[in-house]
Amino acid sequence: MLPELIQLGDDAARDVYLRKHPELVSREIVEQLTDIVRRQARINAQEMLTIADFAIHVAQRLNNKNALAHSLRSKANAFYINGDNSSAVANHEKAMAIFREAGNNSETARTLSSSIQPLLLLGEYDRALAAADEARRIFLAEGNEWRVARVELNAGNIYHRQDRFVEAMECYERAYQYLMPHKEQDAEGVVATLHNMAVCLISMNELNRAMALYEEARNVAQEQNMPLAVSQADYNIAWLYYLRGEYSTAIEQLRSARKLCEQTQDRYHFALCHLDLSEIYLELNLCKEAAESAEAGAALFLELGMEYERAKCICNLAIALSQMGKAFQSLELFVQSRGIFVLEKNQVWPWLIDLYQALVLFNEGRFFEARRLCNGALEFFSTSIFAGKAVLCHLLLARIHLSVSDLSPAAMECAAAHKLLPVARTPNLLYQTYVLEAHIYGLRGHLDDAYNAYQKARSALEMMRTSLHGEEIKMAFMKNKLEVYEGLVDLCLTRGPDEVHRIEAFQYIEQSKSRSLLDMINRMGSQTKEYISGQSDLVHQIKDLREELNWYYHRIELEQLKPSSAFSPSRIATLQGQLHDKENEFLRVLREMPASDQLPADSHVPSTVGLEELRTSLPKETTLVEYFRVRDHLIAVVITQQSLNIIPISVISRVATLLRSLQFQLAKFRFGADYVRNFEALLLHDTNSHLVGLFNELIKPLQKFLKHGHLVIVPHDITHYVPFHALLDGTRYLMDDFTVSYAPSATIFAKCQQNTVHPTEGALLMGVPDSATPFIKNEVESIADVMPGANVLFGGQATVEALKTKGASCRYIHIATHGYFRQDNPLFSGIKLGDSLLSVYDLYHLKIPAELITLSGCATGLSVVGAGDELLGLVRGLMTAGAGSLMLTLWDVNDQSTSELMSAFYKRLQNSRNKAAALQEAMKETRTKYPHPYHWAPFVLVGQL
Repeated sequence: MLPELIQLGDDAARDVYLRKHPELVSREIVEQLTDIVRRQARINAQEMLTIADFAIHVAQRLNNKNALAHSLRSKANAFYINGDNSSAVANHEKAMAIFREAGNNSETARTLSSSIQPLLLLGEYDRALAAADEARRIFLAEGNEWRVARVELNAGNIYHRQDRFVEAMECYERAYQYLMPHKEQDAEGVVATLHNMAVCLISMNELNRAMALYEEARNVAQEQNMPLAVSQADYNIAWLYYLRGEYSTAIEQLRSARKLCEQTQDRYHFALCHLDLSEIYLELNLCKEAAESAEAGAALFLELGMEYERAKCICNLAIALSQMGKAFQSLELFVQSRGIFVLEKNQVWPWLIDLYQALVLFNEGRFFEARRLCNGALEFFSTSIFAGKAVLCHLLLARIHLSVSDLSPAAMECAAAHKLLPVARTPNLLYQTYVLEAHIYGLRGHLDDAYNAYQKARSALEMMRTSLHGEEIKMAFMKNKLEVYEGLVDLCLTRGPDEVHRIEAFQYIEQSKSRSLLDMINRMGSQTKEYISGQSDLVHQIKDLREELNWYYHRIELEQLKPSSAFSPSRIATLQGQLHDKENEFLRVLREMPASDQLPADSHVPSTVGLEELRTSLPKETTLVEYFRVRDHLIAVVITQQSLNIIPISVISRVATLLRSLQFQLAKFRFGADYVRNFEALLLHDTNSHLVGLFNELIKPLQKFLKHGHLVIVPHDITHYVPFHALLDGTRYLMDDFTVSYAPSATIFAKCQQNTVHPTEGALLMGVPDSATPFIKNEVESIADVMPGANVLFGGQATVEALKTKGASCRYIHIATHGYFRQDNPLFSGIKLGDSLLSVYDLYHLKIPAELITLSGCATGLSVVGAGDELLGLVRGLMTAGAGSLMLTLWDVNDQSTSELMSAFYKRLQNSRNKAAALQEAMKETRTKYPHPYHWAPFVLVGQL
């Protein structure tokens, strides 16, 4: 029957249907239909409105006022669930008038109770409270606890809407007590009460209690088979993690909630998941992900007719596009978003968007337009409670002045920003202000002041970093935030040439590089120490205070950007005062913390190696050369067991030009064997000329310090792509005079040296040959000849599972196969195995702590150099999987020459066990037959010696 009734769009169609089915004109049918509407309105409110209209029509045909009132109330509830609160209130009033006329107090009270929420959403707070008071009196007189609970629940919502949180919690707690005996009959009410209590507790900054209530609400919803309530609870839990600054967990929870919302057709929370994800991704500089989520959210809110939320998504999309270098599209979207906010009569967002536009224009070099918009935004924010936004305006104006070398006005704007920091104190604003102050001090020659400002910026930066957990997230977060380390290194070297300043500079270099990879290696194979017992209470206070501070920063931001109807200056002022108190408490606890507790295990800030510890890890006759980019220049740190020197060596642009030319020459081998044969001499000459150029830039300034037999090269920035061992002084390659290995950072090198190797002599050799690489089989077989007892797997036998199970106990692992480097998404770079592609992401989940893993395919050693000098590629995946050292390739390799080089390497490795020396000798042997570096120089040894 229901499918037919849903199709009846007007009274005429209903009359025709009733003539065919006169048995439906009965009071029992009206009762059945109103009950169906009550039970199914949350599943499909629009269809239930049609069913309610049919019930009203039947009641009118019966001339039964009681039935009509019930039908009107059911329609009102369907309107409310569908978001039409005005229509809901109108139908409630009609139903109440009928029930009052009949003297039916019980049904009057039920209708009053139902009307509270739509009245609340319309801002009719006095009418809503009056309805609650009257309904409560009637139900208490009847002794109907369950109905009293529903009234208390709705009354609590009224108080919460008015920021009267204590009164709201009292209502919710009474509702919960009344509802618990009726949990089976009204699970929906229990879930709603728990949810509302959690929201109230969040507003009161009782986050742990709120989380417990959300989880309890989810459990009840799951037990009672309420999928929509489960998806809402999942969204709320994710949002709470976001408020606490636990971004990694929030992202994971939001993705799960989004999937569940899609399954349950909860379109509103599904759209909110996209909006919140876009905001988190923007905070973490994950621009592509932010753009995708924001675009999807904007489309969803358009369908829902929610313009305010759609405008926020469009704004987030514009920000993401601006960070991706798409300024024109970004500015267009900002205009669109601003127009929507103006129509919504929002007082804040239009000015905030002007600030965003000013930043985009500044990055495009359009300083006049940027200054005009920024000044307008500053005029608004400086007379409002939005101190943080005013700080941003001052900082942008300072940067605009610096860009045209106006130091005095830049310093004035920076000073104005600093004055507002006590009011708008967040780690991000502290960082930006101190970095800019340091830069201005440096330009004015006030080096001590610059140094102190950089130190304060570094402290703020580390405070921000400790709340992040995912390694990709950390790398993205650090994007554009490493200038503080460059500034400190530059100042240390400028302030004095003595060893104290050199050691300090070295420490800052190490703190800036591959921190996330180090964190992953530290966690590999060991459980993180539980920071529970045997520690001072101050440690636990620090952890709790971090979460509370994150909550305040986000809460104030959310309050400031609320629609005008919900905007509360007094509430924001109260939050800012509480934030200031918490920050002072945080600083006090930090000062009082014992030295033994200064770095809690859960802080996720891996310690970097000290100079003496590094020297202890350096084998005899070994020199470590660590490169570092300081703005547009390269410096090199040269460390031996006895000395530390830091030498300025080159301009980054010169190195980049030479490196591009070298890569162009190496790429010519893709033109085929005939081309290479015809131009063999010219190819070698041109390649060597670029290797000489790179030698002159990167090695020659250091030559007098390079006196030992082995070099550990720690590249930085673009130098990760340089084959240092093949650099040419004109007559000799660097590998002719030194054995050479590589490391992502000095700290990671020291960590690799400390790793224990497998006692077994076992080896796993895997080959996946095809028609394009026929020598792979020869390569693996020739290695097997010199490694008796090796486990050899070919083709379909060389599976991921075989690597996982057999490789876990092997000393050496050699995999000869195709390698794939994904510049666009390095996480999915990988190698081809017999059953699937093994990606970097897959390697994160393997444990293969071999002494040496060799991947002899094309470009297996290439990485995208991410923010914080993090290597995104197979190096990262294999080191995370536990490998002590790696042998990988920097470019596409020749099948035959690679086979011969690998055979020569393993022959020598069996005799000397010195991997660097074995590789050096194998390269020399291969070079006698294949003189071009393309054939003998692609391999690099990374990690343990």
